[in-house]
Amino acid sequence: MPRHLAIGDIHGCFDALRRLGEAVGFQNDDVIVTLGDYCNRGSNTCAVLDWLIHIDGSHNLVPLRGNHDIMMINARDSESEYRKWMEVGGAATLRSYAPFDGDPGSMADVPDHHWQFLTDRLLPYFESDTHFFVHANAYPEIPLNEQPDFMLYWEQFNDPPRHESGKTMICGHTSQKSGIPVPNRHAVCLDTWACGNGWLSCLHVESGMIWQANERGETRQMWLDELHAEDAK
Repeated sequence: MPRHLAIGDIHGCFDALRRLGEAVGFQNDDVIVTLGDYCNRGSNTCAVLDWLIHIDGSHNLVPLRGNHDIMMINARDSESEYRKWMEVGGAATLRSYAPFDGDPGSMADVPDHHWQFLTDRLLPYFESDTHFFVHANAYPEIPLNEQPDFMLYWEQFNDPPRHESGKTMICGHTSQKSGIPVPNRHAVCLDTWACGNGWLSCLHVESGMIWQANERGETRQMWLDELHAEDAK
């Protein structure tokens, strides 16, 4: 059976993403679900999107949409949205596209195929037989295809109850400053603060294996069952 591999919020952290890929060892039949927020805060959004587009051509990539990706798209067409985007890490994103070191970069430096990936390729959610994947959260009593944007992209993870589908939710968005994914009996949050001093996490949902890498090039592993045991204490 193919592995379902969920990767938390990347936020421009290409060094962590590259090391994570080396640690996990992606296979051609893997289903790689990226949970959104590819841009902002970290130093190399450009390389992150190049990597995702490359993987999309050779692997089974399922790229979800995050709120920061929405903000980057909105910043193209609105001065007020551009200012909001600058306040949440947009400047770091533009610097990664600058043609020369030390330049601030501009929207015009972002290539068309990156915009096309962000606008046309990203998905609101994904389901397997046993799990569903969203960027932020989901109302437990509402089917996934009826979830409002606010819930899918903006709502915080706060000990959510079981979804009406009976499936386990895998999400990001709510940064865990501990660097450790947070599970409950019904959900797992994989945003482990890669763009801060934390880690980028990848969960193999069938086995519960978690790989992590950081911007310093370090890697480590843990098991989801171990986190459930800690949560139960």
